[in-house]
Amino acid sequence: MTSNLDPDARSSYRLIALAARLIQRRQDDALAHLGLTRAAVIALEGLTDGPLNQEQLAEEIRVQSQTLGRVLLRLEAAGLITRTRQVTDRRQLMVELTDAGSAAVEAAREAEVNAYPHDSDISWKALREELTKFVHAVPPGHDSGVVPFAPPEHRTGHRGQASRAGGMRGWDQPRQN
Repeated sequence: MTSNLDPDARSSYRLIALAARLIQRRQDDALAHLGLTRAAVIALEGLTDGPLNQEQLAEEIRVQSQTLGRVLLRLEAAGLITRTRQVTDRRQLMVELTDAGSAAVEAAREAEVNAYPHDSDISWKALREELTKFVHAVPPGHDSGVVPFAPPEHRTGHRGQASRAGGMRGWDQPRQN
């Protein structure tokens, strides 16, 4: 079977993957002194606009609810979030940032600035716009690779869903400080 994938697209996919790995390593290093991981920061940032139940948060940040549950346990133990059982549906847990969690998000954002290259030749707006198009082009239900904190062996069977806000709150918008 012959691939009809444009050779430029294939090399671009590889560059995207390489760039992601490089940035992720630098983010890990930048967050280490805070005792946070990228997974924790992604979950915390998903709550900055207000509380969500665990399923909504998982959908919002494009991960499996079970995977997110392990991260939330660690965040709750650290006092960065609270999880409250819903009165109307005892199976649902409402997840909310604590003041310490909000402070952790801000500290993580400041620390992560050092993870990004400082190169005035890079058009960050154009890059964000192109990557946004790329992410939106991924067909729903086929985003098993967009599981930021699940090892590959745990990604099988993942079927992402579009969230109420189109996924990953604010990921395609410049950060407002």
